[in-house]
Amino acid sequence: MPSFDVVSEADLQEVRNAVDQANREVKTRFDFKGVDASFEQNDAEILLRAQEDFQLKQMVDILRHKLVKRGVDIGCMEIDKSQCSLNAARQQVRIRQGIETALAKQLVKEIKASRLKVQAQIQGEQVRVTGKSRDELQQVIALLKAEEYGLPLQYVNFRD
Repeated sequence: MPSFDVVSEADLQEVRNAVDQANREVKTRFDFKGVDASFEQNDAEILLRAQEDFQLKQMVDILRHKLVKRGVDIGCMEIDKSQCSLNAARQQVRIRQGIETALAKQLVKEIKASRLKVQAQIQGEQVRVTGKSRDELQQVIALLKAEEYGLPLQYVNFRD
């Protein structure tokens, strides 16, 4: 039976490369001269450090630009509020991996509501869709692409 998986993954190596490029740009930019500003990555979390809040906003823009340039969808970024003290500001950015259970249930519900002859089931942080024909699976992909879920979705492991 043909099947495919709906996942939401970001390539962490490309994220690491984008963080390295952003660090280099911050060190060379004129408006960051003499400022202790940096990006630190720990798995899927990026910590931004600067002296002021407006510098953090500029750093988030730099990071977004570098991620887009590296082919990483910025929809997977979850940006926390900045934390400011007297002479330091920090901000946490998380790269979301996987589909949360609530969103997976919503995807399954929408697939079932479409009345296509396919089965959808949640498997961990992904949704597996199986059906009798390839055309029905392609209709499901078109249905899911038409909606906005606040998270970038990829369709992988397509098998006939």
